[in-house]
Amino acid sequence: MSDNPGNDESEFDESAFDESTFDESAFEGIDFDDSPPDSTIDDAHPASTDNPFGALFGMGAAGAGAGAAGNPFAGIPMFSEIAKMMHTQGPLNWDVARQMAMSAATGGHTEANVDPLVRIAFNDLARIADMHIQNLTGLDTTVDGRNIEIATTTPGGWAQRTLDAYKPLMTELATSLGQRGPTGDDAEPGDPFAAMLTGIGQMMGPSMLGMAVGGMVGQLGARAFGQYDLPIPRPRSHELLVVPATIDGFAKAWSLAVDELRLWACLQEIASHAVLNVAHVRAELERLLRTHVAGFRPDASALMDKLEGLEFGDGDPASALQRTLGDPEVLLGAVQTPEQIAQLPRLDAIVATIIGYVDHVVDRAAGMLLGSHRQIGEAVRRRRVESSPEDIFVERLLGLRLSRQQVERGRTFVDGVLERAGEDGLSRLFAAAGSLPTPAEIDAPGLWLARLDIG
Repeated sequence: MSDNPGNDESEFDESAFDESTFDESAFEGIDFDDSPPDSTIDDAHPASTDNPFGALFGMGAAGAGAGAAGNPFAGIPMFSEIAKMMHTQGPLNWDVARQMAMSAATGGHTEANVDPLVRIAFNDLARIADMHIQNLTGLDTTVDGRNIEIATTTPGGWAQRTLDAYKPLMTELATSLGQRGPTGDDAEPGDPFAAMLTGIGQMMGPSMLGMAVGGMVGQLGARAFGQYDLPIPRPRSHELLVVPATIDGFAKAWSLAVDELRLWACLQEIASHAVLNVAHVRAELERLLRTHVAGFRPDASALMDKLEGLEFGDGDPASALQRTLGDPEVLLGAVQTPEQIAQLPRLDAIVATIIGYVDHVVDRAAGMLLGSHRQIGEAVRRRRVESSPEDIFVERLLGLRLSRQQVERGRTFVDGVLERAGEDGLSRLFAAAGSLPTPAEIDAPGLWLARLDIG
């Protein structure tokens, strides 16, 4: 063996230059003439020691851009085609998002269709649950005159349907992140490398966002019971998604009766649907969520700043890095703005109110229907507040904080209202657009009762 492997004739493979496999199209448009370049090419991309990337990436001497239409690979045929592919779907690459969601939800395994008998069983339970929820809340659960119907699905199916449901929200996010940041139009004009990186970032942004959103939804789909595991309004429909395999698997893991947990899941989904079916509640929550995701601003320096300040301590460096890269401010190059921070208390208040009310209603209905309702409630709510990487990502990306503290705030508010004004007082919670508690009122139920003149 030669000391210089690159010159070892014994390893030289002449087949790599076989004319039958040589693809001339890869070099189409490239002039191999030894003569000096003509003046036209010279004028288009003048040589300059100020811009070492000019000839390669099609940038002028001043680093005025990252190739044609912001494409740093404009001068390289193969990479240029990749760039075109990445630019095909606007600010968010939905094909990438769907692939990531399916992969994360299924773990790469093939999913069996839900048995039709399981769907029938869920719908039988849903009719019982719907009757009790309507009686306890006085809220209408029908949509355009149609009664609730359970649509059973798989984790992968849940992820795909959820991506479609969240599309307006994620499009708003993608649009806000697509705005030019300080490294775009205001980038240092004499720094061609920065200009090149900016072009690469703009090209890959839709795919990066597709991976982030798809991965988040897929991870949620892998453990979701139904469509309202997150209290996010969906397009109005009489169908409610549930995932039988996940519900039944949880029942087995916690030694719970499968039929009782299925009924509990129906109660939870229908109670959540009843609240989010109230027009002004739905409108206010949608407004707050869209305002939050639209409030992000791109900052290409976010990753570098976070990595420079990374502290490993005595823990696992890999885990610390994973937590950092799980932060949407890092992964998406976005920073939280003062406008987002200012509205978070309002979003926290409405989410805590919905959680507290739905838990109260489900507990009442389950107490009438299920012998093991206390065990089920404890197990499911413990699962809800267990922190996981995808929960943290959801919190930062959508502003939804579903922590134990939030759950406790909602429960304390509901208990305070019941203690002072009973169920009749609590029924005023969704009566009108101005009846939802403010951030101050959710921590002081007496203030809410006084404002609505209840008691």
